[in-house]
Amino acid sequence: MFLGPVAQAKVTERQTHQALPWKKRAEFCLSVTRAPGVLRPEILRQPVALGYTMYVVDRPMKTVSRLLFAALILFGGLVVPSATLRGPAQDTRVPARLTDGEFWRLSEESSESSGYFQSDNLLSNEVYFQHVIPELLQTAPSGGIYIGVGPEQNFTYIAALKPRMAFIPDIRRGNLQLHLLYKALFELSANRAEFVSRLFTRKRQPQLTSKSTVVELFEAYTKVEPSAQEVYQDNLRAIGELLSSKHGFALTDEDRAGIDYVYRNFYEFGPSINYSSSRRSGGFGGFASYMDLMVATDQNNGFRSFLASEDNFRIVKDLEERNLIVPIVGDFAGPKAVRAIARYVKEHEATVTAFYASNVEQFLYRNGTWPEFCRNVASLPLDARSVFIRSTRRNVAAGSVTVLGNMQSETEHCAAPGR
Repeated sequence: MFLGPVAQAKVTERQTHQALPWKKRAEFCLSVTRAPGVLRPEILRQPVALGYTMYVVDRPMKTVSRLLFAALILFGGLVVPSATLRGPAQDTRVPARLTDGEFWRLSEESSESSGYFQSDNLLSNEVYFQHVIPELLQTAPSGGIYIGVGPEQNFTYIAALKPRMAFIPDIRRGNLQLHLLYKALFELSANRAEFVSRLFTRKRQPQLTSKSTVVELFEAYTKVEPSAQEVYQDNLRAIGELLSSKHGFALTDEDRAGIDYVYRNFYEFGPSINYSSSRRSGGFGGFASYMDLMVATDQNNGFRSFLASEDNFRIVKDLEERNLIVPIVGDFAGPKAVRAIARYVKEHEATVTAFYASNVEQFLYRNGTWPEFCRNVASLPLDARSVFIRSTRRNVAAGSVTVLGNMQSETEHCAAPGR
């Protein structure tokens, strides 16, 4: 989490950061909260996703300025939010749209072989992921390149950041199949009510309008029984025809089966589907439903999901229709996917403004591959406003929280010779 003016004035040097080996920066996450004039950093014992939040304590700032400085820049740097920093990204050569052939080639040629993860991730399990959006909007510019892992939470960040283009790399091809399903549903649906009707194969609710709130939208569909199997098959056929016939994507039998698998879970469980609903859920329980995720709010109680308004929905729909949300199969620490994104973005003179990493870095650190990920990120075109968006868990009871980190300063050491 970024610091306010009180802490900004106290952090003026970088010697401690330069002296810290990268392994130490990778081992800890700082947790920080704000209080008037008193701050003390505390290092959490368990390695978690890289980032920083804050703890409130009762020690005068003037006695801990160096300690605070060392802790806050443990991962590579300090980011100062300012309204003057935000604004559109610089002009780029990013195309206004990709042809169907360009979209498919970019996705396939950038992808690695499908890898393993413990669960399907048909939807997020991060109920508080919207909390960080007000802070994110103060920091990251619109009009850049967005990168994000996983399912539908990416659409909410895309609706907020309004990028020119987005890439969705994920280790599983199942995530690519899920995003192809979403692409078809966005293109087939004129508005939110149609979209939710198709997503869950529920009869369109005529009382819903463009002015309906997201709460009204989901309350309406939770009361509706699933449509007949014939309707599901008709919807699935329309999805396949749009992807294969209209767009000409070379879907494999595995892709078709994967899209059916994802879509059938949404059909069977409806708006109550959660992270643990599908048969490859990873064995966990007690997660938020799709409805819970969509009606969640930011830290100011504002509705931010991509289905919170017609405007948010249209931002994502427009990018999907122009083939500018590109799913890719790849490991964050792998040799190809992130590097391929970096080459494309550099060739088009653009900048990555946000990278939603969820909690993937925990697994990379556990597997000993975080340095490769760091080097991959360092190959991306970044600037001082480029931000990581990370999910981390303070404790089991509190669940996950979302924090921001500065991409450029946290990974610049990885780009140095010999690293």
